[in-house]
Amino acid sequence: MTADAQWSRKDLLGIADLSAGEIGAILDTAESFREVSARPIKKVPTLRGKTVVNLFFEPSTRTRSSFEIAQKRLSADNINFSISDSALSKGESLVDTALNLQAMQPDLIVIRHAHAGAPQMLARRLQAGVINAGDGAHEHPTQALLDALTIRQHKGTLAGLKVAIVGDIEHSRVVRSNIHLLTRMGSEVTVAGPRTMMPVGMDKLGARVAYDLEEAIAGADVIMMLRIQLERQTRMLFPSIREYFLLFGLTLARLAAAREDAIILHPGPMNRGVEIASEVADGERSVILEQVANGVAVRMAVMYLLSGAQRGAA
Repeated sequence: MTADAQWSRKDLLGIADLSAGEIGAILDTAESFREVSARPIKKVPTLRGKTVVNLFFEPSTRTRSSFEIAQKRLSADNINFSISDSALSKGESLVDTALNLQAMQPDLIVIRHAHAGAPQMLARRLQAGVINAGDGAHEHPTQALLDALTIRQHKGTLAGLKVAIVGDIEHSRVVRSNIHLLTRMGSEVTVAGPRTMMPVGMDKLGARVAYDLEEAIAGADVIMMLRIQLERQTRMLFPSIREYFLLFGLTLARLAAAREDAIILHPGPMNRGVEIASEVADGERSVILEQVANGVAVRMAVMYLLSGAQRGAA
C-alpha cells in the first residue's frame, strides 16, 4: 500500500492524533521528496493549481521559510499573512479572518498561533486542510516529524533508541510532539531540565524525568537540546544564564556520557553558550543543519498527503 493510500486525514493538528502507520507514511513520503531538493531544478508540479495560505501570528524564521520553500518546490501558489498585515490587528476574530480566507477557496492553511488549540478550532470550521505550525506550548508536529526523519536517517530506525531531550521542558511544544512520536515508534525518551521548568505529568506522556544532565544523557543514542524560552516565562526560573550553562549546557566533556555514536539535535533558534557549546553545535556529531534541510522534505510530504486526502474526498 502506498503512503498516500494510507492517508485519509484532512488536517495535521498534532502528533498525538497519529498512528504509527501514519507517522511512517509521512516519513517515507518525505524520503522521496528529499531527492527533489538535490536536483538542479528544485521543482515538481505536484501541487500545481493548489493555493496555500500561511497564517503566522508568532515570529518564525525556520518554520515559515521552510513551509514557503516547500510550497514553491511543489509548484503551489502561496499567500502569506502575519498579525501586522491582517484584519486581526483591527479587532477581527481569528475565526472571521479564516472564514473570509475560506471564501477565497484555498486548499491548505498553515497556522502558527500563540494560543493552544487555535489550529483545531479552524479545522472544525473550514473546508481547507489545516496544518499546525506550532500552537502555544501544545504541539509542533512538523518539527517532531523532521526530527524523526533525521534520526531515522542516521540510526536506521526509531525503535529501541534512547533519546534525551534537555532544556526548557515547561514551555516547549517541540518536546510534547517529540514524546508522542518517539514513544509511539518505540523509542525510550528521557526529559531533563531544572525543576522550575519541568511540568507535572511528563511521565504520563511516556517520558522518564531527570533533573541532572549527565543522568539524562547516559548511554543516549540521541540528544536534543532545547532553547530557554524567556519570552514565554512570566518570571525568571533560574538564577542566571551562566549558572544554567554550568548545570545544563551540553559541552564536549559532558557529551562523553552518551554513546560514542550519539547524534545532537536542536530545533532552533540556538543559543550558543546557553544550552549548547559551540564546539558541540559545530561538531561532527551535530545534525542540526540536516534537521533544517529535512524540514523542507517533511513539509512537502505533509502538504502532498493532505492534498491527496482532499482529492479522495472530492
